[in-house]
Amino acid sequence: MARQNWRGGAMLSPLPPAIVTCKSGDKINAFTVAWCGILSTVPPKTYISVRPERFSYQMIKESGEFVINLPSADLVRAVDFCGMYTGAKVNKIEKCKFTLEEPSKVSVPIIGECPIALECRVEKIVPLGSHDMFVADIVSVSVDERLLNRDGKMEIERANLLAYAHGDYFALGKRLGCFGFSSMKKNSQKKKNAAVQRNRKRRGG
Repeated sequence: MARQNWRGGAMLSPLPPAIVTCKSGDKINAFTVAWCGILSTVPPKTYISVRPERFSYQMIKESGEFVINLPSADLVRAVDFCGMYTGAKVNKIEKCKFTLEEPSKVSVPIIGECPIALECRVEKIVPLGSHDMFVADIVSVSVDERLLNRDGKMEIERANLLAYAHGDYFALGKRLGCFGFSSMKKNSQKKKNAAVQRNRKRRGG
Protein backbone atom coordinates (compact mmCIF):
# COMPACT_ATOMS: atom_id res chain seq x y z
CA MET A 1 0.00 0.00 0.00
CA ALA A 2 1.44 3.37 -1.03
CA ARG A 3 1.28 6.01 1.72
CA GLN A 4 2.28 9.63 2.20
CA ASN A 5 3.60 11.24 5.38
CA TRP A 6 2.14 14.66 6.21
CA ARG A 7 3.11 16.98 9.01
CA GLY A 8 1.27 16.50 12.30
CA GLY A 9 -2.30 17.78 12.28
CA ALA A 10 -5.77 17.38 13.79
CA MET A 11 -6.70 14.43 11.59
CA LEU A 12 -8.51 12.15 14.06
CA SER A 13 -11.91 11.26 12.59
CA PRO A 14 -14.82 10.84 12.88
CA LEU A 15 -15.83 13.08 15.77
CA PRO A 16 -19.19 14.08 17.26
CA PRO A 17 -20.14 17.61 16.13
CA ALA A 18 -21.89 18.40 19.40
CA ILE A 19 -24.06 21.43 20.04
CA VAL A 20 -22.87 22.69 23.40
CA THR A 21 -25.22 24.85 25.45
CA CYS A 22 -23.94 27.21 28.11
CA LYS A 23 -25.42 29.86 30.36
CA SER A 24 -24.15 32.89 32.23
CA GLY A 25 -26.72 34.98 34.08
CA ASP A 26 -29.74 35.28 31.80
CA LYS A 27 -27.72 34.68 28.63
CA ILE A 28 -27.97 31.26 26.99
CA ASN A 29 -25.89 30.28 23.99
CA ALA A 30 -25.37 27.29 21.73
CA PHE A 31 -22.21 26.60 19.75
CA THR A 32 -20.78 23.67 17.82
CA VAL A 33 -17.78 21.77 19.18
CA ALA A 34 -16.08 18.87 17.40
CA TRP A 35 -13.09 18.61 19.75
CA CYS A 36 -14.80 16.61 22.48
CA GLY A 37 -14.75 13.09 23.83
CA ILE A 38 -14.60 10.74 26.81
CA LEU A 39 -11.69 10.79 29.26
CA SER A 40 -12.81 8.27 31.88
CA THR A 41 -15.60 5.77 32.52
CA VAL A 42 -15.47 5.70 36.32
CA PRO A 43 -15.95 8.46 37.25
CA PRO A 44 -17.53 9.51 33.94
CA LYS A 45 -15.47 12.41 32.58
CA THR A 46 -15.55 14.27 29.30
CA TYR A 47 -13.89 17.27 27.73
CA ILE A 48 -14.49 19.99 25.20
CA SER A 49 -11.68 22.07 23.73
CA VAL A 50 -12.60 25.69 23.04
CA ARG A 51 -10.68 28.66 21.66
CA PRO A 52 -10.41 31.35 24.39
CA GLU A 53 -11.63 34.01 21.95
CA ARG A 54 -14.97 32.27 21.40
CA PHE A 55 -17.98 33.95 22.95
CA SER A 56 -18.99 30.87 24.93
CA TYR A 57 -15.56 30.35 26.48
CA GLN A 58 -16.05 32.99 29.16
CA MET A 59 -19.62 31.87 29.84
CA ILE A 60 -18.47 28.33 30.62
CA LYS A 61 -15.52 29.59 32.64
CA GLU A 62 -17.82 31.74 34.78
CA SER A 63 -20.62 29.21 35.30
CA GLY A 64 -18.51 26.04 35.44
CA GLU A 65 -21.22 24.11 33.60
CA PHE A 66 -22.23 23.12 30.07
CA VAL A 67 -24.32 20.53 28.23
CA ILE A 68 -23.10 18.40 25.32
CA ASN A 69 -26.14 17.89 23.06
CA LEU A 70 -25.63 15.10 20.50
CA PRO A 71 -27.56 15.96 17.32
CA SER A 72 -29.22 13.63 14.85
CA ALA A 73 -28.40 13.90 11.16
CA ASP A 74 -31.52 15.94 10.41
CA LEU A 75 -30.05 18.77 12.49
CA VAL A 76 -26.97 19.12 10.29
CA ARG A 77 -27.86 22.65 9.10
CA ALA A 78 -28.38 23.82 12.68
CA VAL A 79 -25.07 22.23 13.70
CA ASP A 80 -23.24 24.05 10.92
CA PHE A 81 -25.01 27.33 11.67
CA CYS A 82 -24.07 27.18 15.35
CA GLY A 83 -20.45 26.72 14.37
CA MET A 84 -20.40 29.56 11.85
CA TYR A 85 -21.89 32.41 13.86
CA THR A 86 -21.05 33.95 17.23
CA GLY A 87 -23.51 34.21 20.07
CA ALA A 88 -22.23 37.74 20.66
CA LYS A 89 -24.15 38.88 17.57
CA VAL A 90 -26.73 36.17 16.80
CA ASN A 91 -29.35 34.50 18.99
CA LYS A 92 -28.70 30.99 17.69
CA ILE A 93 -31.29 29.39 19.98
CA GLU A 94 -33.95 31.56 18.33
CA LYS A 95 -32.61 31.28 14.78
CA CYS A 96 -32.45 27.48 14.92
CA LYS A 97 -35.83 27.29 16.70
CA PHE A 98 -34.41 25.07 19.41
CA THR A 99 -36.66 23.91 22.22
CA LEU A 100 -34.93 24.41 25.56
CA GLU A 101 -35.68 21.80 28.23
CA GLU A 102 -34.93 21.74 31.93
CA PRO A 103 -31.77 19.87 32.99
CA SER A 104 -31.70 17.60 36.02
CA LYS A 105 -28.34 18.43 37.63
CA VAL A 106 -26.99 21.67 36.14
CA SER A 107 -28.40 25.12 35.40
CA VAL A 108 -27.74 24.95 31.65
CA PRO A 109 -30.74 23.95 29.48
CA ILE A 110 -30.87 20.95 27.16
CA ILE A 111 -31.77 21.19 23.47
CA GLY A 112 -34.95 19.16 23.13
CA GLU A 113 -34.36 18.29 19.49
CA CYS A 114 -31.15 16.41 20.33
CA PRO A 115 -31.81 12.76 21.30
CA ILE A 116 -28.96 12.56 23.84
CA ALA A 117 -27.57 15.22 26.17
CA LEU A 118 -24.72 15.07 28.70
CA GLU A 119 -24.92 17.48 31.61
CA CYS A 120 -21.41 18.50 32.61
CA ARG A 121 -19.70 20.28 35.48
CA VAL A 122 -16.20 21.68 34.89
CA GLU A 123 -13.41 20.24 37.01
CA LYS A 124 -10.50 22.17 35.52
CA ILE A 125 -9.34 24.12 32.50
CA VAL A 126 -6.14 23.02 30.76
CA PRO A 127 -4.43 25.47 28.34
CA LEU A 128 -3.14 23.52 25.34
CA GLY A 129 -2.31 26.04 22.63
CA SER A 130 -4.94 27.19 20.16
CA HIS A 131 -7.60 25.68 22.44
CA ASP A 132 -8.17 25.30 26.19
CA MET A 133 -9.60 22.01 27.35
CA PHE A 134 -12.52 22.03 29.80
CA VAL A 135 -12.26 18.77 31.73
CA ALA A 136 -15.67 17.99 33.22
CA ASP A 137 -17.66 15.43 35.17
CA ILE A 138 -20.72 14.01 33.41
CA VAL A 139 -23.28 14.44 36.19
CA SER A 140 -26.35 13.34 34.25
CA VAL A 141 -27.33 11.90 30.86
CA SER A 142 -30.68 12.73 29.26
CA VAL A 143 -31.99 10.23 26.68
CA ASP A 144 -35.04 10.53 24.44
CA GLU A 145 -37.40 7.71 25.45
CA ARG A 146 -37.98 6.89 21.79
CA LEU A 147 -34.48 5.39 21.75
CA LEU A 148 -35.40 2.79 24.37
CA ASN A 149 -36.65 -0.71 23.60
CA ARG A 150 -39.21 -2.61 25.66
CA ASP A 151 -36.53 -3.68 28.12
CA GLY A 152 -35.47 -0.08 28.70
CA LYS A 153 -32.19 -0.56 26.84
CA MET A 154 -31.03 2.21 24.54
CA GLU A 155 -30.78 1.30 20.86
CA ILE A 156 -28.45 4.11 19.85
CA GLU A 157 -28.77 3.40 16.13
CA ARG A 158 -32.27 4.88 16.37
CA ALA A 159 -30.73 8.25 17.25
CA ASN A 160 -29.30 8.62 13.71
CA LEU A 161 -26.38 10.56 15.15
CA LEU A 162 -24.28 12.96 13.14
CA ALA A 163 -20.53 12.58 12.62
CA TYR A 164 -17.83 15.03 11.53
CA ALA A 165 -14.69 14.12 9.59
CA HIS A 166 -12.10 16.46 8.11
CA GLY A 167 -14.49 19.34 7.43
CA ASP A 168 -17.49 17.28 6.32
CA TYR A 169 -20.64 16.01 8.05
CA PHE A 170 -21.84 12.41 7.79
CA ALA A 171 -24.77 10.37 9.04
CA LEU A 172 -23.54 7.31 10.89
CA GLY A 173 -23.77 4.21 8.74
CA LYS A 174 -25.34 0.82 9.37
CA ARG A 175 -24.61 -1.16 12.51
CA LEU A 176 -21.81 -3.68 11.91
CA GLY A 177 -21.59 -5.43 15.25
CA CYS A 178 -21.48 -4.96 19.01
CA PHE A 179 -18.52 -4.74 21.38
CA GLY A 180 -16.93 -8.17 21.65
CA PHE A 181 -18.71 -9.63 18.61
CA SER A 182 -15.40 -10.71 17.04
CA SER A 183 -14.90 -13.32 19.75
CA MET A 184 -18.50 -14.58 19.83
CA LYS A 185 -19.42 -17.94 18.42
CA LYS A 186 -21.26 -17.63 15.11
CA ASN A 187 -24.48 -19.05 16.54
CA SER A 188 -24.44 -16.58 19.43
CA GLN A 189 -23.94 -13.70 17.02
CA LYS A 190 -26.77 -14.93 14.79
CA LYS A 191 -29.11 -15.11 17.79
CA LYS A 192 -28.14 -11.60 18.84
CA ASN A 193 -28.71 -10.25 15.34
CA ALA A 194 -32.06 -12.02 15.16
CA ALA A 195 -33.09 -10.45 18.49
CA VAL A 196 -32.19 -7.01 17.16
CA GLN A 197 -34.31 -7.61 14.06
CA ARG A 198 -37.27 -8.80 16.16
CA ASN A 199 -37.10 -5.64 18.26
CA ARG A 200 -37.08 -3.51 15.12
CA LYS A 201 -40.15 -5.30 13.73
CA ARG A 202 -42.02 -4.82 17.01
CA ARG A 203 -41.50 -1.06 16.85
CA GLY A 204 -42.37 -0.91 13.16
CA GLY A 205 -38.84 -0.23 11.95
